[in-house]
Amino acid sequence: MAGKPTASAETTMDLILWRHAEAEDGSPDAKRKLTARGRKQAKQIARWLKQRLPADARILVSPALRAVQTAEALELPCEEIAKLGTGASASSLLGAVGWPQAGGTVVVVGHQPTLGRAAALLLTGDAADWSVRKGALWWFTRRMRNGSEETVLRAVIAPDLL
Repeated sequence: MAGKPTASAETTMDLILWRHAEAEDGSPDAKRKLTARGRKQAKQIARWLKQRLPADARILVSPALRAVQTAEALELPCEEIAKLGTGASASSLLGAVGWPQAGGTVVVVGHQPTLGRAAALLLTGDAADWSVRKGALWWFTRRMRNGSEETVLRAVIAPDLL
């Protein structure tokens, strides 16, 4: 995949699910910070992602500190959304981002198991327990193809692959 996505009549929405990077253990859960390794993971993915995001991409983030710190690596405006917190369901995540009716590109920085369940729901119709590695992202596109809508998995990137 090279370059930023181009607008076309066929592409209706891009959804990027980005799991927060490695965080410290402890409590309260919502206040856990990224580790030094987690900060490095976030920077690696952010560098890759920023080169590919359109200028009008929306960045939506769980209010948990580790998710906010991961998103900050992008150095772009972000919006904290309570519905994307640690207890979110896959269907509530998709509803919060307006999938696929909202159009455009949306990056969600969130948590397991929500992101894995959302990925499974997008590709199979069932919110199964799939694993998204810490710091990794999954990029989906919803588009029209030959008169019917389809969801395509465009990329899966983990920090250790960059």
